[in-house]
Amino acid sequence: MTNPFLSKGFHVPWSLLAPAAVRPDIEIALSDAQGRIDAVSGQSAEVLTFDNTFLALEAATEDLGVAWGLVGHLDAVCNSPELREAYNALIPKVSAFWARIPLNSDLWTVLKAYGETDEAARLTGVRKRLVDETMADFREHGADLDPKGKSRLEEIAAELAKNTQKYSENVLDATNAYERFVDDEARLEGLPANAREQARLDALKKGIGTAGKPQWRFTLHMPSYSPAMQYLQDAGIRKDLWKAGTRVGHGDPHDNSELIWKILALRDEKARILGKPHFADLVLERRMAKTGDTALGFVDDLHNRVKYVFDRECGALEAFKAEETGDPREPLEPWEIAYWSEKLRRARHDFDEEDLRPYFPIDRVIEGMFTIARRIFDIRISERPVVYREVQDAASDESDTPRSEIDPNATEVWHPEVKYYELSNADDELLGAFYADWHPRESKRGGAWMNYLKTGGPVYRGAGNPPERIPHLGLICGNLTPSLEGAPALLTHNEVQTIFHEFGHLLHHLLGEVEIKSLNGVNVAWDFVELPSQIMENWCWNRESLDLFARHHETGAPIPEDLFQKMVGARNFQSARSIMRQLSFGKMDLELHMHYPRPDLIDGSLDDFLDNLLEAYSDPTKTRAPKLIRRFSHLFASSTGYAAGYYSYKWSEVLDADAFTRFQDAGVLNPEVGREFREKILSKGNGADPAELFRSFLGRDPDIAALLKRDGILVSD
Repeated sequence: MTNPFLSKGFHVPWSLLAPAAVRPDIEIALSDAQGRIDAVSGQSAEVLTFDNTFLALEAATEDLGVAWGLVGHLDAVCNSPELREAYNALIPKVSAFWARIPLNSDLWTVLKAYGETDEAARLTGVRKRLVDETMADFREHGADLDPKGKSRLEEIAAELAKNTQKYSENVLDATNAYERFVDDEARLEGLPANAREQARLDALKKGIGTAGKPQWRFTLHMPSYSPAMQYLQDAGIRKDLWKAGTRVGHGDPHDNSELIWKILALRDEKARILGKPHFADLVLERRMAKTGDTALGFVDDLHNRVKYVFDRECGALEAFKAEETGDPREPLEPWEIAYWSEKLRRARHDFDEEDLRPYFPIDRVIEGMFTIARRIFDIRISERPVVYREVQDAASDESDTPRSEIDPNATEVWHPEVKYYELSNADDELLGAFYADWHPRESKRGGAWMNYLKTGGPVYRGAGNPPERIPHLGLICGNLTPSLEGAPALLTHNEVQTIFHEFGHLLHHLLGEVEIKSLNGVNVAWDFVELPSQIMENWCWNRESLDLFARHHETGAPIPEDLFQKMVGARNFQSARSIMRQLSFGKMDLELHMHYPRPDLIDGSLDDFLDNLLEAYSDPTKTRAPKLIRRFSHLFASSTGYAAGYYSYKWSEVLDADAFTRFQDAGVLNPEVGREFREKILSKGNGADPAELFRSFLGRDPDIAALLKRDGILVSD
């Protein structure tokens, strides 16, 4: 197959997506997209229609968007030196291309001319919204600037893309560079059996240790790092891991310090060129918050509401450690907090999260999640057979025979662990499909995420033509606890919530019913996009829904009632500390992007500045705990991402806590409420203002009290 990244088939030919194909395929896509844009911008005012302007512009870049998305995805899940080189070589060119679109004077003239026509005035619904959103997007990205300003914006786009990609690579490389071996099993006291065995197997995979003389390997990947910090009695190992984690992105050869300054400076310059006082106001203008001041006010308000509980929780942790050890009460060391928090939780609630792990085998969790989705959203999800082939040079493929004809019963995947599913309506109408890749490996970036590969839905095909139903294609990825030899992957409850969270994003994509692709699915305001994901986590806490999937991997028994009650009782254990941690990230993000440069922030003072800024948001510790800014990929691993938008997590939690009250009132598996949520939220994408969509489902604006009540900050009447 020639040009595999430009394949028109629904299924992706993963084994042909070789690094050598990246440059030629993307350059073809760039040339083709530019030609289509030129065709739109070269039209005279007399012939302009919705179809040959705004709809044609949307279609012009679709192939490029899909192809470049594949490159970015492979960089995230199958990173290699060859792919990294090919990707980095094209980032400036692709970034500049996207930046030039709203700066194209001829194109802008055509779009404005159509906007003044009688046909444009008669538009309604999503077609009118496409015109409004596109015009606003062009203005936001510099369409009305002079040539000098436009030229500088193009340069900024390329520089941002290059610097944020390097930041991301530094985080990945620094994370992978660290490993800690232990050869004395006595030092593993307290570590759960599952984590202990995984550490032994990880060492064996690296050629360290034997069956007779085992060693144990610890890394900075979460399935290894988290249980060690939470359970290991050996403070020395915990300190080593903590120190290594704080050094990610800090120090050669993977130092992100200067990159942070460059990225902040570029974003600030971009905002000022576009007439905004700072980057936050530029980013938030078309989100629910609208301004940086509103977002920061939300963070500060929530901080003030939970601060007294936060202080009380920090004090209780210090007092508990002093009581247990007989030492004077004093602040804890940073590497002690997770360990003593777990001990305090056990003491208060007689609850150990590890006791839940046998009830969460990953396959049963996923199947139960699908069952819940079937019952409340009236959909069907089925796993399909897959095949993995090593990546080959596209030029070596001797036949242009479609891959589906080579193996008609299996869908190609990018790694042997990846699974593939199809999602349909109750009447078997195919709505979409998705890949799932759940476990860590060194070639894969950390965290968990959902992304879309292709957007379908009832696609508008021009005046006089009926919409064409095209399935969506998406993916979900994570870094969850892997399976042990001869046993299934057993997850923590937190990991179960992660699966449900990413699945919520996926449903938002796969259930999109907007006829304009760029307005479909997850292409919504950033502080609204987390509503569908976070609301799904609620089904991980209810007895009725848990009984559909939380079954012991050996006996099939549900979670015992006493263990369930302990889990629920411990749900809000130190909830204010959890809230404050998220707020500290949002505060740091907004302050940096709203007040750059600032008089009290000079070269070399970033850590001191953040310590002072976040003192009221942070656990008091004996040793200063460096902030995670040098490994905070949410903010600095892409040109925008969550930059000036990390507050969105808590903002959306307010939305999800309030929206879920409808399920609580009607029954958590109530199909009528579920289908209404699907109809009014999941299917609507960006077809209407998000505040309007929320009101259509709940009947009113969101109330922050719902979140505080759920988190135990407000007591029920």
